[in-house]
Amino acid sequence: MAVTPTLLVSYGGPWAENYFYSREDVWGDKKLQYFTPYEELARKSRRRPGWFMDEEHVFQKHAMFMNDLVKAGGIAGIGSHGQLQGLGYHWELWSVASGGMENHDALKVATLHGATALGLETDLGSIEAGKLADILIMAQNPMDSLRNTNSLTHVIKNGTVYSADTLDEVWPVTKKAAPFTWQTKKPVGLPGTDK
Repeated sequence: MAVTPTLLVSYGGPWAENYFYSREDVWGDKKLQYFTPYEELARKSRRRPGWFMDEEHVFQKHAMFMNDLVKAGGIAGIGSHGQLQGLGYHWELWSVASGGMENHDALKVATLHGATALGLETDLGSIEAGKLADILIMAQNPMDSLRNTNSLTHVIKNGTVYSADTLDEVWPVTKKAAPFTWQTKKPVGLPGTDK
């Protein structure tokens, strides 16, 4: 059995999601601006109700339990609850580690523990001969600071290297990524008009 706490929406106090929205420049994040429709990013990040003092947040207390669980040999996972695609997973990882978990253990929770929770540890979760090797390349070392998990530069999936900023293929061939469906949709006209 594995525990995936989804601290971004944890109960007992303000959600960790509110903590990060009130303390990060979500609206100004260039990568989010590229990958998220304007309306969705604006709705989620420009005006948010609820700012809370640090001591009112409970995610760190829940994270202390997660640290104890991992130290005792338990299996933990990272699940961002779909709150904010892309950045939400990083927030969840940082939240889980906020209770004193070592960076190495937090990265294992995000990789090998997650694969184990799904029963896929012989195929995924670590770089070993015979395993699938999808890899995230970062500009900065997450062992120095877990916040560096958000410094992705490239993604390697099925042997193809992609730019993390655009999803353009950069190796073995160079190929521009297709536009997102929300970028190519034609606006729906008003009933009874041609506009």
